[in-house]
This record gives sequence, C-alpha cells and structure tokens, in this order.
Amino acid sequence: MPFGRRLVNYFLTGLLIAGPVGITLYIAWWIIGVVDHFVKPMIPARYNPDTYLNFHVPGFGLVVAVVAIMLLGFLTANLVGRTLVQFGERLLSRLPMISTLYKAIKQIFETVVTQSSQSFREVGLIEYPRKGLWALVLISTQAKGEIDEKVHGDTIMSCFLPTTPNPTSGFLLFVSRKDILILDMTTEDAAKMIISAGLVSPEYQAKTAALAEEAMAGETTETA
Repeated sequence: MPFGRRLVNYFLTGLLIAGPVGITLYIAWWIIGVVDHFVKPMIPARYNPDTYLNFHVPGFGLVVAVVAIMLLGFLTANLVGRTLVQFGERLLSRLPMISTLYKAIKQIFETVVTQSSQSFREVGLIEYPRKGLWALVLISTQAKGEIDEKVHGDTIMSCFLPTTPNPTSGFLLFVSRKDILILDMTTEDAAKMIISAGLVSPEYQAKTAALAEEAMAGETTETA
C-alpha cells in the first residue's frame, strides 16, 4: 500500500474514534454551560463557590438544578405540595393565552416523562410512500380515542416515521397492525441506522445465533 494512502487510512481511523468522542464532549460541555449560566445567578453569593475561588467551577449550577428539581418533586408528592400546585394551576388557568401555553407544555412533559419507558418499544417496516418501497417506523402504542373508534378494521397502531439524518422530526402515521412488518432490532439500532442513512446496519441477532449454534455443533462433533 502506498505511503500516502496509508496516512489517509490512519487519519480516517483516528477521525472515526475522535469525532464521536469530541462531539459528545462538546455537547455535554455546552449543556453544562447553559444550565450554569441560567442557575448560578440565582444562587446566593455565599453559597456560590465562584465567590471564594479564583477559577470557575463548571457543573455546579447543574448539580444545584438537579437537587432543586428532586426537592420540588419530593415536596409535590405530599398533600401540602399537591395543594400548592393545584392552587398555582388554578391561577394560571385564569390567565388568557398563558393558560393555553401552560397546558400544552405540561401535556408534552407528562407524555415524555411518564411514557418514555413505554414509547417506541418496537421497530417495524411499512410500505411507504407506495407499494414496493419500505420505510422504517418506530411503533409507540395502539391508537386510542376517536381515531381507534372511527378507523375500522384491524388494530390500528400509532407509528412515528422519522426523517434522515435527523430522527427528531418526522410523520405520525396510523397503520393497521397487519400492514406492519415487525423487526427484531432495538429502537437504538434503528436510530443509528436512520442517522447514518443506512450506512450503519445493526447485526442480525437471529443470523448470529444460528452461526453460534453451528460453531458449537462443530466443536461437539470434533470432541466426539
């Protein structure tokens, strides 16, 4: 192999390792900086380590924010806390526009936080946008309410069709269960495949298991 080509391969290999690590650290550092910038001004000076030290302490605002949110959750779990929250919500409900905005944001947070462990547990393929073309979808749950009532036929599933390479945007589709080809891959593997535009394909577990069984059978035969 020519020396120049070898250097290019070394560079690409290093980039493959350093790129994801660097981007992950950058995003984590950016999040810490944003939270610190928002929270630290609210901390009294006598409790802020930056007051006594000659250098900035990154992440202190994030720690304070996490502790404050946990404390708020603890206080809200009892009767007094729930009463105060209900009182505050009644006040917000009387404010025009603010009440609509608050209810929408609260519903989004409740959906994400309370159902995150139940959302997108299955991955499937559907023929979209026409017959013969297959699209990867994340299956959330069975359709409910008016949609389930008015769409006749087989069980209707709520499916999210993400876009490539940004899986945070996409389309909400209601698809008959019989028209969905359920896959064995996890949602994490599906996300990798979507982000990479198909360049990263998850290992097929069934094929791997079959190869492992063949290898074990071969070892058993040799031993015998």
